[in-house]
Amino acid sequence: MRGLHTSLAAEEAAATWRAITERTGSCKHACRRCHSSHRQRSRQAVQAVNVAELQAATPSTSERSWDSVRADFSILDQSVNGKPLIYLDSGATSQKPRAVTDALDHYYARYNSNVHRGVHHLSSQATAAFEAARQKVSSFVNARSSSEIVFTKNATEGINLVAHSWANQNLKPGDEILVSVAEHHANMVPWQMAAKRTGAVLKHVPLTPDTQEIDMQAFKEMISPRTKLVALVYVSNMLGAVTRVHDVVAEARKVGAKVLLDACQAVPNMPVDVQSLGADFIVASAHKMCGPTGIGFLWGRSEVLEGMPPFQGGGEMIDHVGLQESTYAPPPGRFEAGTPAIAEAIGFGAAVDYLSELGMARVQQREAELGGYLYQQLRGVNGVTIYGPPPENGRAALCSFNVEGLHASDVSTLLDHEGVAVRAGHHCTQPLHEYLGMNATARASLYIYNTHSEIDAFIQALKSTIKFFNG
Repeated sequence: MRGLHTSLAAEEAAATWRAITERTGSCKHACRRCHSSHRQRSRQAVQAVNVAELQAATPSTSERSWDSVRADFSILDQSVNGKPLIYLDSGATSQKPRAVTDALDHYYARYNSNVHRGVHHLSSQATAAFEAARQKVSSFVNARSSSEIVFTKNATEGINLVAHSWANQNLKPGDEILVSVAEHHANMVPWQMAAKRTGAVLKHVPLTPDTQEIDMQAFKEMISPRTKLVALVYVSNMLGAVTRVHDVVAEARKVGAKVLLDACQAVPNMPVDVQSLGADFIVASAHKMCGPTGIGFLWGRSEVLEGMPPFQGGGEMIDHVGLQESTYAPPPGRFEAGTPAIAEAIGFGAAVDYLSELGMARVQQREAELGGYLYQQLRGVNGVTIYGPPPENGRAALCSFNVEGLHASDVSTLLDHEGVAVRAGHHCTQPLHEYLGMNATARASLYIYNTHSEIDAFIQALKSTIKFFNG
């Protein structure tokens, strides 16, 4: 029912937007401000509606049992190879609760329409729901304004946006970009490309040899007045290590460098307050936090976004288009060329509602409990090496590991025969694997719907796998 209640709130928002349109007047003639005024009115509509009405109208689920939460994810109630499915691959993508799939279905069944460019009933509803989703994401990360939230197709696109729009006009030969050796390819390759375009120098912060965390002493020694950007992973998708963001930001501020955080493994799993963190850019993807694929967001400080040129050209991102030149909309519209992922944004909003109702502090506590249990149980398996810091240092609810003498893909294949889904490969961290002297790992990653009994079953299946190969 959450999806239905959310859509009813969207209908109220749509009615508010139509009322604003009537008060401000409809465009009867083509005018250079028409497009941007439609977009502005849609945002005014969202701001005019009580925030509570834009969220799912159901009681808080903060006291729900985790078993009842698990029941919201119907995909988990199935068998694989004759065994109950044990899904331990949420680091790659999370499963979706019914509230999210219902919201997607309801949009397509009841008010499917394009946004921002229409004043008819369906377009008004879609626009209000789309912009309500932006407001929800904004509140979720405590942005100062929803105009700081740029919808992208994923976190990768968000980083590429900054690597083009910001980097192209701010980097020059000899400037330095600092990343770590632990970065996901999405936060490595765009900066390699930006360095080639601008003549900047890309530098890589090493890891501590004992716990495989970003070496903050080395970071402090490497950062300098030549450093213009620090782009680091907040939570490593392979090591589980949590970056000391406040220390990073403090050092960056001393030299005037901007800070971008890849928060794909942070935003779904812990409270994230962008104002408190102090970074300049943060990216994340919806599909890792109960939302649909095909949408993510870039948060940027308003004063930084306002100084950045467009990333792509086309409809939606313009103010006025002439035959020879054009002027552009203010952020975030400036960075959202073309028809957006409307259904996906609405589904993203439903996912934010779902997690907000659970409470992110409670989510973090649950994952710390499960993650610590996984680490301890896995550490007790003979021949297994776990990568990354111990739980007492703070780590995500995931373990990348190898079994002595076995290839990660073979381990993963045998586990699948037992109904256990883990990831095998380099997890889009090929430089990190090479840095650690290996070509692949297996990874078990948990989320809010996993259980202690599933971890026990995984450990038993792993032991059986090792026995199968070693006799």
